[in-house]
Amino acid sequence: MTTYEAEAAPVVIKDPSDALPARIARGAAKLPVHLFLIFIGLLWLMPTIGLFLTSLLSPADFDTNGWWKVIAHPHLATWANYSNVWHNTDIPHALRLTAEIAIGGTVLPIIVAALAGYAFAWIDFPGRDWLFVLVIALLVVPLQMALIPIFTLYNHAHLFDTVLGLVLFHTAFGLPFAIFLLRNFFIGIPKDILESARIDGASEYRIFFRLILPLGLPAIASLAIFQFLWTWNDLLVALVMARNTTPITVDIFSQLRQFGSNIDIIAPASFMSLVIPLVVFFSFQRYFVQGLLAGSVK
Repeated sequence: MTTYEAEAAPVVIKDPSDALPARIARGAAKLPVHLFLIFIGLLWLMPTIGLFLTSLLSPADFDTNGWWKVIAHPHLATWANYSNVWHNTDIPHALRLTAEIAIGGTVLPIIVAALAGYAFAWIDFPGRDWLFVLVIALLVVPLQMALIPIFTLYNHAHLFDTVLGLVLFHTAFGLPFAIFLLRNFFIGIPKDILESARIDGASEYRIFFRLILPLGLPAIASLAIFQFLWTWNDLLVALVMARNTTPITVDIFSQLRQFGSNIDIIAPASFMSLVIPLVVFFSFQRYFVQGLLAGSVK
């Protein structure tokens, strides 16, 4: 005897929330929040937009028109200011010096802080905890307190007005926070991974370069962004510790002090100085977000 089994077709129950009216209602409910966030974003970007449009105005147009007039009258904009700044001023040289100082003042403290953070987190040595407390205590030392002593030291060591001197200064004052951040991140790495590597015969150097650095990349990238921004935007240290080796911030400050009405130089130079940190931030944004969220989800 043959038995025929009828298979019933699966019944698909539609979620009422997927209907078009429901989606429209949800979108309408979120619309005020989205409009508010857009307004806050535009308000936050207004100084940057204003600076960019100001950099496109000639001095005569700047004296007679506000930067907002460029939106309604695009013919007022000109790229001549950028051409003059790039070819007829010291801005390109200042940008190159700023890049050297910022890169050196970012790479060097990260290398030292990564090694120190690993040692504080996973290597047991006498006085480790007290030494780490001392590093934390250095976070409260104001930078201004060290300017005069280090200025005197730099004069004797022939480091005054040099790129190396500025790099070492930013390294010294960036290390306490860098060590604190990386040590706290490294100590959250599962201990079993390191013990397995040691059982397999891996040395501390191999563990550091093959395990710790790849796993700590989000925290290192976050630290690199912060340190690069602090070093790039520095004005006080460069004013005190340099005379001819001037980064872009000091060069713009000098233009403002000597030629207060030279807006056709100040505005383009300021915008060029602003764009580079923004490019760095957006390039490493993915790692930056990972570093902020690291440890929040197990």
